[in-house]
Amino acid sequence: MKSQQSTQTMKPATAAKKLGVYLPATPASFQEGVVTRAELNELQANPPEWLRELRTNGPHPRPVVAARLGVSIAGLARGGVTEALTTEQIEALRQERPDWLEKERATQAEVRKEAARLKDLKQAKAEKREGGAERG
Repeated sequence: MKSQQSTQTMKPATAAKKLGVYLPATPASFQEGVVTRAELNELQANPPEWLRELRTNGPHPRPVVAARLGVSIAGLARGGVTEALTTEQIEALRQERPDWLEKERATQAEVRKEAARLKDLKQAKAEKREGGAERG
């Protein structure tokens, strides 16, 4: 008996997340249907004008906004940013440099520094174990 291969599909919200765009800003045809893996791959390889426009000018979803500002998503919330922002609004925040943004950027820098320290520590322990195993 031969099993049939079904086409993998995803909800528009999942596809929008994978494409890094804000779902409510996508065309109605995108929001109302399902997206196949092949369609997603095609959108990534050859983005239509609406997708290029959204990626360039927004509105951008919170993960993209957070990345562009160099803060965490939680940091955005603490700063009062709960909505999608356009590229222009993100640039305005960068220029204004509000206190919350500077504080969150410093926090994010500390988090990255600590993650790097822990990674180095783990790597050093692994190397030490490997070195000990070779001698034994």
